[in-house]
Parts: sequence; structure tokens; C-alpha cells
Amino acid sequence: MGASKTEHFTDEQNEMANLMKAIGHPARVAIIAFLLKTDACICGDIVNELPLSQPTVSQHLRELKSAGIIQGTVEGTAICYCLNPTTIEKIQTYIQTIHQSLQQKKGASCC
Repeated sequence: MGASKTEHFTDEQNEMANLMKAIGHPARVAIIAFLLKTDACICGDIVNELPLSQPTVSQHLRELKSAGIIQGTVEGTAICYCLNPTTIEKIQTYIQTIHQSLQQKKGASCC
């Protein structure tokens, strides 16, 4: 199934796929973890935390921001990033729904 087949899925399914795709890189997971332990940060702070170049970190930040997972505000010549609680809540709800469904089916064999 090609990427052009997204019209066959619901808006919610497409949105969740885009969110998961944005999270689906270890550098982006590391950025999210860093933002979780700080209230907000400047891009340079993130570069100092990761073994990646500044342009590479900026690219990952752009992907996370494009997906709505993070948001940023301009402070002088720098951008201060933080997690977008609305988007994080959507992801949490989706994962919780999967978990609850699995808990209800606990003990049932799938094979």
C-alpha cells in the first residue's frame, strides 16, 4: 500500500500515523526526553545534549514541530521549545486505548 492511499483511512488514523512517524526516530525520542526534564530550552541546549550537529538537531526539531508535538517561541535570536500538551494528550489517549483493550483481552490467545 503506497503513501497515496491515506484517503482510505480516517482523519484520526492519519493523524496518529503522522504523530508516530514524527516520534519514530531515536534523536526525536531523546529530544522529547530532554524537553520532559526541562521546562523549556533553547535549541543550543538540545545540541549540547545530543551527539548530533546543530543542523541535524534543527531538522529533527522541525519535524517534531511540524507534527505539533513541540511548539516554539522566538526569544531574541533563539527559539525556546517545549512539548505541546494537547498533542501529547492525544498520543497518551491513543496508547491508553490500546493498553485497556489488551488488558480486557488478557489471557485470550491470538494464535
